[in-house]
Amino acid sequence: MPPSSHRYVCRQREADKPVSIAAQLSAQPLFNILSTTEIEQLAATARNIRVKKGEVLFHKGDPCHGFYVIVSGKIKLLFNSPGGTEKVVEILTAGQTFGESVMFMEQPYPLDAQALNESRLIYVTRGAVLQALESNPVLARKLINNLSTSLYQFFKNQEFTGNRASKQRFADYILRQINPGDADEMFPVVILPASKGTIASHLGITPEHFSRILHELAESELIAVRGKRIVILDMTLIQELRDGGDEKCFMPLVRKSIFVSHEMLARC
Repeated sequence: MPPSSHRYVCRQREADKPVSIAAQLSAQPLFNILSTTEIEQLAATARNIRVKKGEVLFHKGDPCHGFYVIVSGKIKLLFNSPGGTEKVVEILTAGQTFGESVMFMEQPYPLDAQALNESRLIYVTRGAVLQALESNPVLARKLINNLSTSLYQFFKNQEFTGNRASKQRFADYILRQINPGDADEMFPVVILPASKGTIASHLGITPEHFSRILHELAESELIAVRGKRIVILDMTLIQELRDGGDEKCFMPLVRKSIFVSHEMLARC
């Protein structure tokens, strides 16, 4: 049965199904070790969901009867204070999952989930997951790894948000956004996965402070900024900044100038 929280997203539409749910699930890293029969069992009660930007998947306190796999798009997990202040806990993209731990605990959702852009997801029911776990211990290990990774990253984020200066938090965040295949590039390019305001909330700073950090690091030639594209001009100094290097060493610096043309940024 679909989760009751879907009443908040009555505008959610059963996505068009040119590709079957089973085929989409088998393409996800979490499920690619399952047999065709096991995939079909999962897909039998799963739902294809499409949401527009700003639509809510669930609210804090809603019952949880399954978990979500992001096929495309971006989802933010957040808390809303009584005064309306939003704290973004996580920004999730295609291939990631959320809701597993709450599903296994049979507890209500502890936060909200909202689409940052048009997104496609698959909702997998708790009963189907438990059935798959009984027949495939490898899936159990992958789920444990997923949950452990999420928990570890949550604690790392809390450490940086609570104990590090704002520029350190930014440096840590931007380094984690580098595509592994681009890590050896001379000037790695990061495309911010959400608005600057959303990322600022995730880092525990105001949007204005976030913009100042971008400006100061660009002035010091550590990064170049064009819209959502950020080019890392000095990987070593960004890493040192993340690790607690003295900010006085970084701005403003009189050192060899690095010129990045608009044409280069446009190609990134």
